[in-house]
Amino acid sequence: MATLLAGKAVSGNAYLAGAAVGSRQVLRARPLRQCGVKAERAMWLPGSDPPEHLKGELPGDFGFDPLGLGADEERLTWFAESERVHARWAMLAVAGILVQEIVRPDVFWYEAALKSPMPFGNSPAAILGLVAFELFTMHYVEVRRAYDLKNPGSVDQDPIFKSYSLPKHEPGYPGGIFAPFIPGTLEEMKLKEIKNGRLAMLAFVGFVLAAQVTGKGPLGALGEHLGDPISTTIFSKAVVVPGQVVQPECKIPPFAEYGGIKIPTPCLFSGLWP
Repeated sequence: MATLLAGKAVSGNAYLAGAAVGSRQVLRARPLRQCGVKAERAMWLPGSDPPEHLKGELPGDFGFDPLGLGADEERLTWFAESERVHARWAMLAVAGILVQEIVRPDVFWYEAALKSPMPFGNSPAAILGLVAFELFTMHYVEVRRAYDLKNPGSVDQDPIFKSYSLPKHEPGYPGGIFAPFIPGTLEEMKLKEIKNGRLAMLAFVGFVLAAQVTGKGPLGALGEHLGDPISTTIFSKAVVVPGQVVQPECKIPPFAEYGGIKIPTPCLFSGLWP
């Protein structure tokens, strides 16, 4: 005669129900939602309640929106897509800066573009023409991306080469040739991507500030800190205490000249520090 056992799992979002047969016990897992128990949701502040418009459906949604910027559903969709794009650009930028400093440590990444040869010459007309071309192409891509958000699937087909088109996909995740291989479940990869992207955005801001304060790349600044960890910290470079302000010196010149064009390159601290 079998004795039915029901017990709540100590960890995880499942109940375990077992049937003892002789000396054997068979266990099966049932999700909490099937047992009438509300599953716990990971929050940025444990124990807090998420805003009503954040239902946990977006990758990396931990209920953080103190200003209610995403209360409008259409705006929330655009914010999520914007964060995703900025995260991807930041991951490329951070990886590129680190690789460049490893391969060419003699080149300061903040000034690397100034030392790159122009493909059409170094005249102002060539540079302005290249910038205009980049603005046009980027604007075209952004407009098509906006249409894809507004009407999913409306821009899947190539407008020139009609035989090429993307498979049916969720906006923001085109798949196909853009993701020929996914090392895991798509939902898991979405969460990992946004987490790494958020970290990369913070890292890029840190790279910029470190370059302006130390005049070095991230690895050079790290080496400076490791060489003297006590006196080489963020607090020794810049700090505000009662009666005293330590303002770091800007290591970046106010202007950079490239192909006869003067480009302002101000430091951020003049507006941030009193």
